[in-house]
Amino acid sequence: MIGAANKAARSLRRDFREVEHLQVARKGPGDFVTMADLKAEKIIQEELATARPGYGFIMEEKGKIEGGDKTHCWVIDPLDGTTNFLHGIPHFAISIALMREEKIVSAIVYQPITDELFYAEKGHGAFLSAATIPKMRLQVAKRTKLQDAVFACGIPHGVRAGRAEFLTEIDTMLPHIAGLRRFGAAALDLAWVAAGRVDGFWERGLSAWDMAAGALLVSEAGGLVSDIDNGTAYLQTGTIIAANESLHPTLLKQLQKQSEPQIKQEAI
Repeated sequence: MIGAANKAARSLRRDFREVEHLQVARKGPGDFVTMADLKAEKIIQEELATARPGYGFIMEEKGKIEGGDKTHCWVIDPLDGTTNFLHGIPHFAISIALMREEKIVSAIVYQPITDELFYAEKGHGAFLSAATIPKMRLQVAKRTKLQDAVFACGIPHGVRAGRAEFLTEIDTMLPHIAGLRRFGAAALDLAWVAAGRVDGFWERGLSAWDMAAGALLVSEAGGLVSDIDNGTAYLQTGTIIAANESLHPTLLKQLQKQSEPQIKQEAI
């Protein structure tokens, strides 16, 4: 997994340098970024297929590919934070998770620009390494009060549903917390929860490849990960809530409270 990510990262770094120049082009860099995304995914798929023949794939660009081995499946986002990449913002990541019998057992989130590698294996903890950082074990932050906590989130944009619900959540949360951040790469948000850089994260409308690797990082760093019903179906529902054991129940309660009027209205 690390080898595949490193190989794809070399391609993304080259393309990122190019996309910064394309910002001034009249036509714009959108098509170029799409090709960079596809190229990185192809590299990762080929590397992993060689290493583990028969494993299936769930990928952002190519979708689901069945393998001969029905018990194992790679979940891949070759470029999480595409909009950041598109605008020359150096905050994006490669996310790879391995599922065994529908359970996430291994994960990496790699930031090519900072060379930060977040990785975890189920039952063995979560770690961070980089050229300038000695290998260190990850632990979620220990803050226990909302007023001391900084959270990350995702904001519905464009035609995505849930904007009104999100604005209600923000209106409820902001008076009670130390800060709120929207970085634009869910995999890195979750990795940062695992590293204790932010105290929690929530977002709706995600896909499995946005969350799979990051969710294992948080769990192995001592945090809690759930869907809006406090269950484990976040890969299916697309809604994820992650924080430490102290803050997760409070964050979940606040978000559930804001979901109730929406559910009642839809029922009517």
